[in-house]
Amino acid sequence: MDLKSNEPFWLVKNGILNSYPSLRENKSCDVLIVGGGITGSLIAHQCIEDGYKTILIDKREIVNGSSSATTSMLQYEIDTPLYKLEDMIGKDGAIMSYKACSDAIDKLGEISKRIKSKAGFKKKKSLYYACRKKDLSWLKKEFLARVEAGFTVKWMEEDEIVKTFKIQDSYGGILSEQGGSVDAFKLAHELIQYNYEKGLEVYDKTELINVEEKKGFNKVYLDTEVEIRAKQIIYCVGYESANMIKEKFVDLLSTYAIVSEINQKLYEHYNDYLIWNTAEPYLYMRTTDDCRFLIGGEDEEFRDPQKRDELLFNKSKKLTKDYYKVFNNEEFIADFSWAGTFGETKDGLPYIGTHQDFKRSYFVLGFGGNGITFSVTGMEMVSDWLKGIHNPLSPYFAFGR
Repeated sequence: MDLKSNEPFWLVKNGILNSYPSLRENKSCDVLIVGGGITGSLIAHQCIEDGYKTILIDKREIVNGSSSATTSMLQYEIDTPLYKLEDMIGKDGAIMSYKACSDAIDKLGEISKRIKSKAGFKKKKSLYYACRKKDLSWLKKEFLARVEAGFTVKWMEEDEIVKTFKIQDSYGGILSEQGGSVDAFKLAHELIQYNYEKGLEVYDKTELINVEEKKGFNKVYLDTEVEIRAKQIIYCVGYESANMIKEKFVDLLSTYAIVSEINQKLYEHYNDYLIWNTAEPYLYMRTTDDCRFLIGGEDEEFRDPQKRDELLFNKSKKLTKDYYKVFNNEEFIADFSWAGTFGETKDGLPYIGTHQDFKRSYFVLGFGGNGITFSVTGMEMVSDWLKGIHNPLSPYFAFGR
């Protein structure tokens, strides 16, 4: 599956950061990680830290799938509002899921500091505002649910949002203290290289073709005509999992983003914030670490890569128009535009856990707007699974839930 259009901003900005060989000889390992994006890089980091002999493979170049097209907004807010999620899965599970995403932002900051990352991780406040008057009642209900759950939030009235953010289409909103952003493409490369130097084996352009269950291990056949003998397999394949698992569990979407030319004025005014609204699909905005302004959204059902990319020009024009609707007179000159394939689940939660059709295997599939924070949570869940420890989030993130 082609997961992105041709020129995601992060690929152009960073270029080829690291290159790895394809696998051309038989290998054995404790853990085989399939997928070399931000999720695979985080799971590899955990596995190396836990002392497992670990191999990571990817059928493309490393970090060249969806992670090169992500907009990398780090939010604790799940795509399903907290008050709705409480009705769907119970208050305990909903609050636990939200708090896991909140904790994940801080953990990602700690990891970035530990590896001396230059990927621009930054803590930010997050504004979630009602862009339609009819959304005010449920957004206030969401605010109260977050207050009750113990999150640090503030209700902002329309005039305060206009004054602080110069947003013209707001009727009020929730300002959260917790949020962040990062260049996930660069961070994934840094994590893989950091752990490569600690013993992680990395092979790109190496595709898993088939897996045979053996006594005590999985025998993995590759397109390079060699095999890996793996005690456990961790699948970090994101939206391509829809082609692996027989039941339907995720809806694939095309999403679009544009980023401005370097704009110091916009950067200085909005660098401390993430901004998103209650539109359907919602609009989301943030600055980048090189002083640009990013705006994304215009999601629609994914049909195929060609159809998605044919829409890129018109979607870019619409996003620019959306920007001016929000900010009115603030100047925006688009410099890059791209599209990616993402997904949403029935409850906004990820699928992290085992699947009955895949023995000695574990999936870490973060979907929706929280893919990166879910992946950080997945690090701990993988670590627990490999040690035979039950993680309390497992029932809420399980297949067949």
